[in-house]
Amino acid sequence: MAIAVVTEWHMSESQRSVPALRRTLRRHELRDLVPLSDTTIYEMEQRGEFPRRFHLTPRCVAWDYAEIAAWLAERRHGADHGASMRAPIPDVRMRRTRPVKA
Repeated sequence: MAIAVVTEWHMSESQRSVPALRRTLRRHELRDLVPLSDTTIYEMEQRGEFPRRFHLTPRCVAWDYAEIAAWLAERRHGADHGASMRAPIPDVRMRRTRPVKA
């Protein structure tokens, strides 16, 4: 069995100008890496807080693995340095039902 080795010298000009393919993640792979619900991911994408998906076909979406890995590293780095993004404590006096008596 012969193995063909393609070097840059053997490549045509159009082959050299094609960017390298990057790893993509489908939804089920993304769920394994990011423990967030589909709704939360969608809402974060809309707010610009999560890497955007792109369409492979009209019904198939994917995410760039490098962007997801960078996002996770950024979140991990922020959590390590005390910059965690916690939800504000709700004001229970603003409830419409079951208000807290003062």
